[in-house]
Amino acid sequence: MPKVLRLHWRWLALLLAAPMAAPLAQAPPPAPSSAVVTSLPVPPAPNLPNLGDTSRVDLSPLMERKVGEEIMRGLRGDRDYLDDAPLLEYLNSFGNALVAARPSVRGETSYDYFFFAVRDPQLNAFALPGGFIGVHSALLLAAQTEAELASVLSHEIGHVAQRHIARMLGQQRQDALMPLAAILLAALASRAGGDVAMGVFAAGQGLAIQRQLNFGRDAEREADRIGFQIMGEAGFDTSGMVAFFGRMQAASRSYSDLVPAYLQTHPLTTERIADIQARIREQPYKQRPDSLNFHLARARARVLQDESVQGLLNAKATFKTQLEQQSRFQVTAAHYGLSFVAVKQGKPDEAQAELDAANAALHKPAGANVFTSGGTQGPNALLAAMELEVLLMPEQKPAAAQQALKAAEATRQRYPLSRGIARQYAEALIATGKLEQATLYLRDQVQLYREEPELYDLLAKAYADQGKMSLQHMALAESYVLQGGTMAALDQLNIARKATDATFYEQAVIDARERELQEKRRQQLKDEKS
Repeated sequence: MPKVLRLHWRWLALLLAAPMAAPLAQAPPPAPSSAVVTSLPVPPAPNLPNLGDTSRVDLSPLMERKVGEEIMRGLRGDRDYLDDAPLLEYLNSFGNALVAARPSVRGETSYDYFFFAVRDPQLNAFALPGGFIGVHSALLLAAQTEAELASVLSHEIGHVAQRHIARMLGQQRQDALMPLAAILLAALASRAGGDVAMGVFAAGQGLAIQRQLNFGRDAEREADRIGFQIMGEAGFDTSGMVAFFGRMQAASRSYSDLVPAYLQTHPLTTERIADIQARIREQPYKQRPDSLNFHLARARARVLQDESVQGLLNAKATFKTQLEQQSRFQVTAAHYGLSFVAVKQGKPDEAQAELDAANAALHKPAGANVFTSGGTQGPNALLAAMELEVLLMPEQKPAAAQQALKAAEATRQRYPLSRGIARQYAEALIATGKLEQATLYLRDQVQLYREEPELYDLLAKAYADQGKMSLQHMALAESYVLQGGTMAALDQLNIARKATDATFYEQAVIDARERELQEKRRQQLKDEKS
């Protein structure tokens, strides 16, 4: 794997909150707040006035998306990026359901939103340029209901829909945008307390910082309003927003030196809380029960947040306590979490036993004071994916591979849109020695889904098991490109060229791809020096 520096999420959030502090110090004073909060790039939402044209200062939607994609390439290679298929699928299914409730938030270019999680013990979430929204694992665990999680994601969607980041970045001239992207990427590579992020954040002084903070407060109120409307239209209890924000505000009063990171990057004022409460009073009460997947996703996040020996023991203790709950979904999620812990500990029999217990708890009839919520349940994609995960464990008996392939074939038909299950099917093909079939399947997949480095990793493994060394390293090169590792990709292409089985055609492909990556690397270096 390419060597990637650890991302420090707090500096990223601070940098995105005030990325243009230094240029603003030299710019004309901003207009009053009523002119700063500009219109949506689509017809304005109810209760949100159209306050002027932003075309002269905005980062263009296309450039905004490109900057976001470059940042995401860096994020995906970071060890704290939770590249966990079931968790990603839950967040994207849930987040995009919120987006679908208010399609206008897609903006004039109708770009797709992408939701992801990062491993971090601080309560925070953040929006990147172009519709990429990140959630800290700690915040996912702190959300007590799905409505509270919806309040956070809807708020971040509001930032994207109103193009707050684009407007801050767009304060510079358009010809300075690529150097700006390089600054953002430098922040991604900085470690805690690193000179790069600190230097960028501290570059602005006095009035420039105050102007950015004022803009931030206006943006927060605007994102609240958009988020509130999204929640209501998606059928969630809008009081979840004030409940979650209020709990964090109370925590900050009790522990003044431990202010939640979310309140640092999303300043919460009494006026904001009062505004949300006033809007809640105007809305009819809605009660939407939490989904099973919400509880299962939180169980995965709890395990993934700390995979050390002690961390897994702590998660196991938490799940054991959770088994005492009288909620069907809580008990199911607790067994699911215990199964995931056993997978991480390399205990297939224990993992299977807990997964069986999860399925039994889910389908157990209600009554006799057992389980107070959740009716009869059908198949569940996360539970089905866990079945494959257990069967594909390296510690499993040889016969489990055939069982995994049979289950994967059926599961893939049942959940054709699941990217995680599609990759598990490929893993099962490789595990059972069906290498040619795996290769053909994966080559089709990488053409359809060009942004999934995991597909290239599996393709590289299938080639390696067939002794096709040149093709193996060519596939690894593409995986590294998608993770932002241009130099590592060039190294892999060099290895592929020297492989004894490299054909004339493969040599030509390697040469062409190497020229593309070298040009990309030269452009990156140019941007960094600008």
